[in-house]
Amino acid sequence: MNSSMISAMASMNGMQQKFDLLAENIANINTVGYKSKNASFQDLLTTLYKQEDSFQQPSRFTPPGFNQGWGSRLTMMQPDFSQGALLTTGKENDLAIEGNALFEVQVDGDGGRAYTRNGDFQYTVTDNTGNMTLTTNEGYPVIAQRRNAQGVLEDISIVIPKNHQVRIDADGQVTAVSADGLTERDLGRLKLVQPTKPAVLTAVDDNLFVIAPGLNQDDVVRTILPGDGTEAAVRQGFLEQSNVQLADQMTELMIVQRAYQMSARALTSSDTMMGLANNLRG
Repeated sequence: MNSSMISAMASMNGMQQKFDLLAENIANINTVGYKSKNASFQDLLTTLYKQEDSFQQPSRFTPPGFNQGWGSRLTMMQPDFSQGALLTTGKENDLAIEGNALFEVQVDGDGGRAYTRNGDFQYTVTDNTGNMTLTTNEGYPVIAQRRNAQGVLEDISIVIPKNHQVRIDADGQVTAVSADGLTERDLGRLKLVQPTKPAVLTAVDDNLFVIAPGLNQDDVVRTILPGDGTEAAVRQGFLEQSNVQLADQMTELMIVQRAYQMSARALTSSDTMMGLANNLRG
């Protein structure tokens, strides 16, 4: 197989992965809190060839050598955490983050953590007393922090007492207010994290991000306090829309399609030339 066929095949494989990424972005244009993904490409391999000394003539100004590329490949898919538009809903269990931060949720009984910008939360009945827990639509408890008796911050679930409403301030402070408005209970402060290495976060099902096994959580995200110079705030009664721009995605789609067509033509031309060479008669 000649080098032009190898180069074309490698490039087509990378373009197909970009197609899949663009399709995912477009399919989630109406998903609450969805963050679009960007792809990065680089040369797969470059070979430097040196020509014979006879090619170096007095009238030649370019170096006696040339580079041969072997196609490109997709090296990184990174989420774009830019702000999406905020939509007013008026529901007390709808939350949005204004700024660079993520909600933290518990995804399993062993304390596994995941992160999301989707603030379309709900109340899930906790026990027979009628208490409710603030969770995602998939039932994952939303994590908050509160100081224990020893004054140490600990992670907790947000449990709302029966017949109470929830008030959440811009700094993430969660308060349960009784129906008559006379009693208030501190339910902790929403735990928000800021990605310090967004490229390391892995997108999984249910519009969540997780940290790959073997990586230190503190190296990827850091806990922040809204209002303490982090430029992040919680908005109750709002939902953040997807940050996917359809016009940009369609433009990218046309560019990738043209590049894929060029690589396919190069592959076809190489195959044709090989066929002609095989049919030559001496």
